[in-house]
Amino acid sequence: MKYVIAYDMGTGGLKSSIFDENGVSVTSSFKQCETYYPAQDFREQKPEEWWDTFVAGTKELLSKTTINTKDIVAAACSGHSLGIVPMSKDGQLLADFVPIWSDARASKQANEVFSRLDEKDWYLKTGNGFPASLYSAFKILWYKENKPEIYNAADKFIGTKDFLNYRLTGVIGTDYSYASGSGVYDLIKCEYDQDLIKKIGLNPGIYPELYESSDVIGTIKSDVARELGLPENLLIAAGGVDNSCMAAGAGCVEDGTAYTSLGTSSWIAVTSNKPVLNYETKPYVFGHLIKGMYTSALSIFSGGNTYRWVRETFCRDFVEKEKAGGEDAYKIMDALAAQSTVGANGLFFVPTLAGGASMDKSPNARGSITGLDLGHTRSDIIRATLEGVCLGLRVALDELRSNVKLQDQMLIVGGGSKSPYWRQLFADIYGMQITESIVGENAGSLGAMACAAIGAGIWKDFKPLVGLNKPINTLYPNEENKTIYNGRIYKKFCKLNSYMSEFAEYNP
Repeated sequence: MKYVIAYDMGTGGLKSSIFDENGVSVTSSFKQCETYYPAQDFREQKPEEWWDTFVAGTKELLSKTTINTKDIVAAACSGHSLGIVPMSKDGQLLADFVPIWSDARASKQANEVFSRLDEKDWYLKTGNGFPASLYSAFKILWYKENKPEIYNAADKFIGTKDFLNYRLTGVIGTDYSYASGSGVYDLIKCEYDQDLIKKIGLNPGIYPELYESSDVIGTIKSDVARELGLPENLLIAAGGVDNSCMAAGAGCVEDGTAYTSLGTSSWIAVTSNKPVLNYETKPYVFGHLIKGMYTSALSIFSGGNTYRWVRETFCRDFVEKEKAGGEDAYKIMDALAAQSTVGANGLFFVPTLAGGASMDKSPNARGSITGLDLGHTRSDIIRATLEGVCLGLRVALDELRSNVKLQDQMLIVGGGSKSPYWRQLFADIYGMQITESIVGENAGSLGAMACAAIGAGIWKDFKPLVGLNKPINTLYPNEENKTIYNGRIYKKFCKLNSYMSEFAEYNP
């Protein structure tokens, strides 16, 4: 039996996992990583702390298994997107703190660029549907204008997982999926757009060489192998951006396959042969791990965190009982929600508690509980909350399937997918079969695992990921409930959702 290590680098920390050659998880480890907020709109992390968590996670991982380390043949990383790490020509890290994906310091730079560059043309070429200031090119431009000593000394700006790859192999590069978040990447041509780089005002030489996600970029350096306790012939594959690794790990490797991620924030992503582009709703698109394919997504910023807010605000008694050894608070809440009616007795919950996403008319949009009267109960509020998240994602679903013919099944992953009641609501509101698989929250790790397995020659392609996501449970829409949701409830929700964006911009 051969094994590979997959590293899934999220904003909150690094998950390290060992998989066998069949894609079965053997063991895993998680190490937290801190985010720093030195000024308004600044969100930074320390690359050296990434490496510290990588070392600690690997050592803990190996201590939890009895497999022979000589049987570990390859490794690959998934990394959170839109990061920039300045590296000198001799491979030195030039900044202790670097901006991560959510860092919005470059708003001034983005606005200036779009005063002379058509933003719609830029979006349709790049698929970069997040606020423009989050994308790497504008953050690099911020360095050029505010820290020229770093910009001028930098030979390359690389991504999060690319820094880990460099520390492992000494090779500086990135893959197509990560490059697609650079702000200067042509989605169709699968290459950096040299003209766009020049128009933004950057040096074309700062962008690293491109590899396919499953390409082996090198072998682990001998001193690093000894430090980590790994074999010295360990192959390192290029890996991919987190969005694309999760899509692949969820088994979405064929045209028209999609999944819903029900985590803190929530989104629907579809894999397709063509990017889904619409300037009005701005789906955000990344190159897939399979070169020439794409993962296009729309999101709401409040999914699982909305339900958590309701738990902490309206259900503290359940939380206290759980702490005292009682039943899980969320299970009690699900049972209460089931006592309400379809449509929560006329109560609507608009789940933009963390602001508007690209589909909303304003990033300042806020949530609402609408239709309250003296007859409503806690059960109605809980059900309206769960329905609201489903309805918010249904808006995203309709936009995506207006551009891509989707298959009949929708896989749901993430923490919220553990609730059978919530999954049934998704089936009724989406009007689709809802499935879960054994992969669960390992989707990102499994996508990275596939990169390593292909790079090592264990797998020929990404197709085994489909079998690993074989449904272990399928929920079908209740036809009566489906009809009710699809009628006045959905129409009314869309009006309320739109109104909350308009209300946010109202200035008396």
